[in-house]
Amino acid sequence: VRITSQDTYGAGNLIIIDVAHMPAGCSVWPAFWTLGTGKEWPHAGEIDIIEGINLLPRNQMALHTDPGCVQAPNAEQSGATISTNCASSTQDGRGCVVAQTKQNSYGASFNQAGGGVFVTQLDVSGVFIWFWNRADIPNEIATATSTTNLDTATFGMPTASYPSTGCNYTQFFGPQQLVLLTTLCGSWAGVPSIYAQTCPGTCISKVLGPGSPTYDEAYWDIAYIRTYLAQNSTSTATSTSTATDNSSATTGSHAGSAPTASTPPITGNNANNATGSQGNGAPRDSETPLQRLLATLGILSLLIPLF
Repeated sequence: VRITSQDTYGAGNLIIIDVAHMPAGCSVWPAFWTLGTGKEWPHAGEIDIIEGINLLPRNQMALHTDPGCVQAPNAEQSGATISTNCASSTQDGRGCVVAQTKQNSYGASFNQAGGGVFVTQLDVSGVFIWFWNRADIPNEIATATSTTNLDTATFGMPTASYPSTGCNYTQFFGPQQLVLLTTLCGSWAGVPSIYAQTCPGTCISKVLGPGSPTYDEAYWDIAYIRTYLAQNSTSTATSTSTATDNSSATTGSHAGSAPTASTPPITGNNANNATGSQGNGAPRDSETPLQRLLATLGILSLLIPLF
């Protein structure tokens, strides 16, 4: 099941998602990511914010781009870099991946801990992602609304850092749509050798039969998705929604992952207007009809109150 936003976002945007429960279990592949528009994938870029499969213990973040974009050496972050080449034309096509090192960042343990908040900053200085468990969410974010002033300089070290010294944002990323996706099996979770690493049996056998109780935990419970836009930014964001406002916030820019002074105020734009329309990007890998069929069997419960 896939939900794609009508609005697009770019340099100058801050994206916040508060998740109480994410899909979990064998054969389940949940993801919250951004997809570049106007060009064939991956020519306008992709940013993976929440992604994992099966019973993996931690969340993974990644960029997918044309050749030439890499994670800069010694980027300041709390996560663990798995691969530095963001080009999806490489042999494995996995992009530049950073794995979360905090506990309870993905799957059943994330849900049992009450979920958490993920924040993504799109900026000319780079792409930066933060994650906090429910108990550790900064008060500035825990009490924030669409009219709250926010300053990323107070957020501390990012979980994943992709400074522009390794990847020029304006060169490799076009306007980004927000995508919320639940896949069953597919071209990552369903690969037999990968599935067997954390789950018994086969992925195909898992999806056959009644959905309950097998997929009782394969749902999203989301308190909100909000975006903020710097007033004086050069954002490529566009809005087609009538459910927007003129609330304001401030955000600090990261240059090489080091917080700097805050930029001028930015306006908030709730991303609660996501629709069920398909985005205009292409999947990461070509999928067989069986994989596409399995993907349609995903179970999604999206709870996003309008603010």
